[in-house]
Amino acid sequence: MISGVWSCQDNSRPNYQFFPNMYEPVGYEAYGEYEVFPNSQEALLPVKGTIARGYSLYDYDNTNEGYDAALKALKSPLSDNEIDTKRGKELYDIYCGICHGGKGAGQGKLVKREKILGVPSYADRPITQGSIYHVIYYGKNAMGSYANLLNEEERWQVTAYVEALRAELLK
Repeated sequence: MISGVWSCQDNSRPNYQFFPNMYEPVGYEAYGEYEVFPNSQEALLPVKGTIARGYSLYDYDNTNEGYDAALKALKSPLSDNEIDTKRGKELYDIYCGICHGGKGAGQGKLVKREKILGVPSYADRPITQGSIYHVIYYGKNAMGSYANLLNEEERWQVTAYVEALRAELLK
């Protein structure tokens, strides 16, 4: 039996290319003006009142009144089963320990080297879950905000670990 294969390909001329934009992308200059972007190249704004996935509203303002309200009313949404002390310690060591010290006594490496001064011990202040979370979220005095470095769940893990350190300091 003899069989043959025949194709429509003609090597003397190029094949027809379907959807050429898939193979030859259109390049845009970074600061050029193009009609394809709405609002003349401004970034698209989210719909008013919407929240990105994985985020929630934080109802306390970055004021002394907001701090006081968080100190009194804000509680952790994590149950005892969800608190991971090992993870809280890891995050604390990365972001907090350099200033506050490994035990929360305000004697981190930067304080010992006199790069920053006046970091209080956790035992010296009346702090609660809400006040700790509020300070991580907004910062206070010389401490900046860590809201962009820690997500909500991580902030609560660090809060739980700081509470454990404070309990050890008060013994």
